[in-house]
Amino acid sequence: MKNKGAIFFSGLILILTILLAIPTYRYTKKSSEQMARRYNSRLSPVIMIPGSSATENRFDGMVAQLNSEQPKKHGLLKIKVMNSGKIKFKGKISARDTEPVIVVGFENNHDGYSNIKKQARMFNKCFAQLYERYEFNNCKCIGHSNGGLVWTCFLENYAKNYDVSFKKLMTIGSPYNFSEQSMKKSQMLSDFIKYSYRLPDNLIVYSVAGTETYTSDGLVPEKSVEAGKYIFQGKVKSFTQITVTGNEARHSDLPENIQIVDLIQKYMLDGFKRQPGAS
Repeated sequence: MKNKGAIFFSGLILILTILLAIPTYRYTKKSSEQMARRYNSRLSPVIMIPGSSATENRFDGMVAQLNSEQPKKHGLLKIKVMNSGKIKFKGKISARDTEPVIVVGFENNHDGYSNIKKQARMFNKCFAQLYERYEFNNCKCIGHSNGGLVWTCFLENYAKNYDVSFKKLMTIGSPYNFSEQSMKKSQMLSDFIKYSYRLPDNLIVYSVAGTETYTSDGLVPEKSVEAGKYIFQGKVKSFTQITVTGNEARHSDLPENIQIVDLIQKYMLDGFKRQPGAS
């Protein structure tokens, strides 16, 4: 009887082991296939975040200008992150589009450091969905005004959670020291500097400032944009500051400024090819 009992329990353990192994095997296989797809992915999205008071439609004019220069168009996926946590998608990425534009806007698009941190947390949840859905292994980052601050906060605090190469960041008129004309550091700037060691060390950063006057783009002091150097310089692969001037150098005009569109084409887009006869 004892032998029969031992055989019964041994058989039961074997059956349970097999039953437990099946879902584990399926999960491991699915995870391995997903990792292989991500590793081999050719998708390299350009993810844009607008500034305060702006919506996911903020870059429509910029994207139209970018597409007017190229025979191969960039698709446009718009996302709105609601205060409830719900994420709304509008548009799609076609199977052959390797460099689509993804714009992420927020229902809560107010100004202020505390709100920028909230938006970075909300953007992290959005990015997790994008990462899972589209299985890309690298991306480029563009932020106008406070959008550049949200990107910086995200890169310092959340980027390490993803097996993604954040290749390039372009901030456009981003007030790293808010409205400070002097170099007295705001709390936000101090925090960004403190945690700058967390930035991806292979990141290439372009900080673009507009100057309607000699000191400002009409809203953001030039010194506030320049304060970004204290965050990025020496912490990333390269950091370049660029200033644009002219009639379209006002803060609100910067996303459609032809000089900035040209900078994005040259430095941010992998697939950019200047057309014959273009200056």
